[in-house]
Amino acid sequence: MSATQLVWFRNDLRTLDHTALSAAAMKGPVVGIYLACRQQWRSHGHGANKISFLHRGVIALAEELKALNIPLLYRDIDDFDAAPGTLLEAARRIDAQALHFNREYPLDEQRRDERVTDEFTQAGLALFDYTDHIAFEPGELLTGQNEYYKVFTPFSRAWHQRVGADQLALRDTPRRQARLDIASDRIPALAERDRSDIVPPQPSKIQEAPWPAGQEAAADRLADFLRQRARRYNDDRDFPAIAGTSELSAYLATGMISHRQCLQAVMANNGGHLADGDAGLASWTNELVWREFYQHIAVGFPRVCRHRPFKLETDKLNWRHSDKDFAAWCEGRTGFPLVDAAMRQLVATGWMHNRLRMVTAMFLSKHLLLDWRRGEAFFMEHLVDGDFASNNGGWQWAASTGTDASPYFRIFNPTTQSRRFDPEATFIAQWLPELADLPAKNRHEPSAEQRHKTGYPPAIVDHKFARERALEAFKNLG
Repeated sequence: MSATQLVWFRNDLRTLDHTALSAAAMKGPVVGIYLACRQQWRSHGHGANKISFLHRGVIALAEELKALNIPLLYRDIDDFDAAPGTLLEAARRIDAQALHFNREYPLDEQRRDERVTDEFTQAGLALFDYTDHIAFEPGELLTGQNEYYKVFTPFSRAWHQRVGADQLALRDTPRRQARLDIASDRIPALAERDRSDIVPPQPSKIQEAPWPAGQEAAADRLADFLRQRARRYNDDRDFPAIAGTSELSAYLATGMISHRQCLQAVMANNGGHLADGDAGLASWTNELVWREFYQHIAVGFPRVCRHRPFKLETDKLNWRHSDKDFAAWCEGRTGFPLVDAAMRQLVATGWMHNRLRMVTAMFLSKHLLLDWRRGEAFFMEHLVDGDFASNNGGWQWAASTGTDASPYFRIFNPTTQSRRFDPEATFIAQWLPELADLPAKNRHEPSAEQRHKTGYPPAIVDHKFARERALEAFKNLG
């Protein structure tokens, strides 16, 4: 009989199109393992919404593996430092020949995997890691100067030129294997603690219904998007009052669906094309490539994983320090209706429309001139789809410390954005009920009298003043 293979599940909570699982099943019977590192996740800024979604995803994964007769071991550990020893102990207990896992790219995850590799090598056990989360391993797509791309557009062009069957082919799902004499572990409730020194988890503040976990829920959401909204994605995606986006970000961030499944679905509905054909499908493909671009940035420029700006010269930017202004932004009390509606959406649902992520991030970093890292952390604390590379990349893009090719003087006017992308102020009325009875045109910028009557606060800062202040701060960098 072939030797047992241990598959380490991380942010790839599925059995479909799973590179490590597929490869391991070709070598012998498979046992899965999952390490819950809640203290580590919290140190990385993940809040209760993301941790709850992950936990429910593991429960769904256990059921999916059970249908294949694959046991799932579950270990609750403090942090990444405990991973090598925990994995080695599990491998020895089940007499596994090898450990298999899909690579992850932020700096702490890379270092963790290096330590795991060293531990298994020293113990004389085989280890196999695979490219799975992205089409190209960081370092495969380089500029003519043999450097990592710093701007998205040329990266995207190179990605489309080189992507082919090898990167897009779906991995085989393992067949149902013979039952092993190894029992799956009970997955404890999220509130349970195995040891008294583990920090009790904070309860998730969002409703679970909008975010059902597991690969079946992800597949249903993809099918619904393709059936109802995908072909209008390019036209509708910037309008927060319209359900025009895929809302697959949480499933991609946790690997309940793969980028290959998404790209294959695009091609199946777009005559085999990714970069052209239907404008909506091509535009959505572009967003998937953005996700990959930021993973490459995390590896090529590891300083972004250390709370440093991508553009080093902006490290000297003179950010303001105002806890009062930051609290007003967090709580949706800035006096700019679109900004406040977006922030209330985030806190209430664990998700924010992508256009509004740009608007709110630029407001904090440019209008209030507060350090983007504070906003980045607040987003991670609340987002159910929190992904380090995408969140960091988006925040640095908005703050003009990152990969944005446009000059720093691009500063969104929140009121102009509101009138353009929420023309009837429908989204504002949904999340700012105090303004719902005002005429639509007044919801974008209520008068002083209307603010007084409704209890809506005055604008925290004047747009023209804020813009000039931000421009001066960037100019002073020299």
